[in-house]
Amino acid sequence: MINGALALSMLGAGGGAGSRATSSPAEAVAALKRALAPGAEAKGVAQAARDPQVQRSLSRYQSALDGAKDLESALKDPRVLSVLLPALGLDGEQNKPALVFRALTSDLSNPKSLVNRLGDSRWASAAKTLNLAAGNGLQALRSAAMQQTITRGFESFTWRKGLDDQALGLSDALYAQENAATVDDPYDILGNGVMRRVVTGSLGLPDAMAVQSVETQARAITSRLDLSKLSDPREVTKLVQRYVMNRAQNNTGGQGSPGGLLSLLG
Repeated sequence: MINGALALSMLGAGGGAGSRATSSPAEAVAALKRALAPGAEAKGVAQAARDPQVQRSLSRYQSALDGAKDLESALKDPRVLSVLLPALGLDGEQNKPALVFRALTSDLSNPKSLVNRLGDSRWASAAKTLNLAAGNGLQALRSAAMQQTITRGFESFTWRKGLDDQALGLSDALYAQENAATVDDPYDILGNGVMRRVVTGSLGLPDAMAVQSVETQARAITSRLDLSKLSDPREVTKLVQRYVMNRAQNNTGGQGSPGGLLSLLG
């Protein structure tokens, strides 16, 4: 079960929370449309791959990984975590090395293992990608295939976070656009920090809802959203447009006509 403190922390983390973006709702929707356009991601990731800071971060990551004496030291090295976690969708967790090591080496098949008790499915997804509990440990992390996955993930993360400087929440919106179809019930939303932010943000549900029981939170979502629509990319696009629109409107003091803003979703 997701407790209130954890849910509040998931709501507050990421999604361009530290961004200085000052776009209007209309500008935010336009920026989202550009980011979703065919070829936009490939072009953006390619640009990120050429960025000197990205190349330095990846070089430091590789150096630290090559010099690690064992898996635990690798997963507690800040040079490794600064690349590995963002690449796996866990940006913001870099200051928790002990938790990272225990979670990412947990047994996914055991419902009582730490990774399955953290209340955010992104941890389980990361652990599944790495597959470190299978016994290969550091060698698996160093494999060429894994390095390609991490490099691509970090470059993609860098591009997406850069979008948050154009409009708050764009990186969240892209994640939701890609992953909404995997949602089967409201608990899949509540158990994923990004999906939770996008859905509750698009529906205008308050952060304080997180202190209520998970069942009450689930009912609040299903009473406002037909979850079957999340399998339709066009409906998901409307949802994420509303999310970035609401983020921009709240960031600019709620200015703008609600009727005019809603027309953007047509």
